[in-house]
Amino acid sequence: MFENLSDRLSKTIQNLRGQGRISESNVSDTLREVRLALLEADVALPVVKAFVERVKTRAMGQEVMASLTPSQALIKIVNNELIALMGEACDDVNLATTPPAVILMAGLQGSGKTTSSAKLARWLMERQKKKVAVVSCDVYRPAAIEQLKTLASEVGAHFYPSDAKEKPVAIAKQAMEQARLQYMDVLIVDTAGRLHIDDEMMAEIAEIHKQIDPVETLFVVDSMTGQDAANTAKAFDDALALTGVILTKVDGDARGGAALSIRHITGKPIKFLGVGEKTQALEPFHPDRLASRILGMGDVLSLIEDVERTVDKKQAEKIANKLKKGKGFDLADFRDQLLQIEKLGGLTGLMDKLPGMGGMAKNAKQKVNDKETKRLVAIINAMTVKERQYPDLIKGGR
Repeated sequence: MFENLSDRLSKTIQNLRGQGRISESNVSDTLREVRLALLEADVALPVVKAFVERVKTRAMGQEVMASLTPSQALIKIVNNELIALMGEACDDVNLATTPPAVILMAGLQGSGKTTSSAKLARWLMERQKKKVAVVSCDVYRPAAIEQLKTLASEVGAHFYPSDAKEKPVAIAKQAMEQARLQYMDVLIVDTAGRLHIDDEMMAEIAEIHKQIDPVETLFVVDSMTGQDAANTAKAFDDALALTGVILTKVDGDARGGAALSIRHITGKPIKFLGVGEKTQALEPFHPDRLASRILGMGDVLSLIEDVERTVDKKQAEKIANKLKKGKGFDLADFRDQLLQIEKLGGLTGLMDKLPGMGGMAKNAKQKVNDKETKRLVAIINAMTVKERQYPDLIKGGR
């Protein structure tokens, strides 16, 4: 995630190491590289200009001029300005209304609205303990309704059926009535996307918005479109009054232009990041943690939260005791450890969150394929119970 930007910024700031003081000349050289790094990351030009100007103003201040470690001082400033650029804090989903709280999902076709609807439903059920229902108003894409039905079944959310012959506004109103009768806490309304912004699409979604009056209107956008994501979000905001943004496909975005541009251009907070294809791959957007990862300082808090949520503590204690005694750790235990790593996002995902390991995670990705973990698990599953317990039994004949 954001490897290119992270690499460039890290190398740029490292060039200041070994210099006694920060001077106007070395700040100018460094900020020229920072500007290039941001432009290469497809960050919008007005955002780059404002960011560089703020960093320069603070870098030439007394607090840094008196500093004995210029690189550390500049890292602190860049980190703080990145956080300010993306939003000071994580913006929670607003559910403070009479149930059901309606969340409207908007965006272009192919941005990942339907998948994000299911991911958000799962997140609300698991983290907020809410009773969630979903409905599809996408009557134009043949498989959209079936796709949401399948995903809702996978995550355990209530699904309200709809038909391609119905009007989207009627579907949304009917779903609201059902959600009210069944005492749902949240109703997520998935809307139709288009391949480009057009008047007909905007008029339809504006009418749905007017009729159901959602407490949250979330714009779902593909992060790999870079600064275009911010411009599209602005166009939608003019028509809909968005309350937040969900950035999808962040795990495949090596640049990071969308994450750094959206807040500045639209004034709307990024609320979630889609970091994978699975329904659990949705993370709340924490600007401070992402800034830390961009600068190669890891994200220990998110790692702790992932471990708390996914690791089986009893099993972990059992294996730890085995290792302490120095005996009894067998291939079945090894398989369980591999499965735990997979739950935490794989080896590269794990390393990406550890301080100082950002660059190593990229190198590891080239050498270590996370698919290899699945292959090892399959091999161990193909063994007999006795072979797992006593690996020495496995010879050429077997």
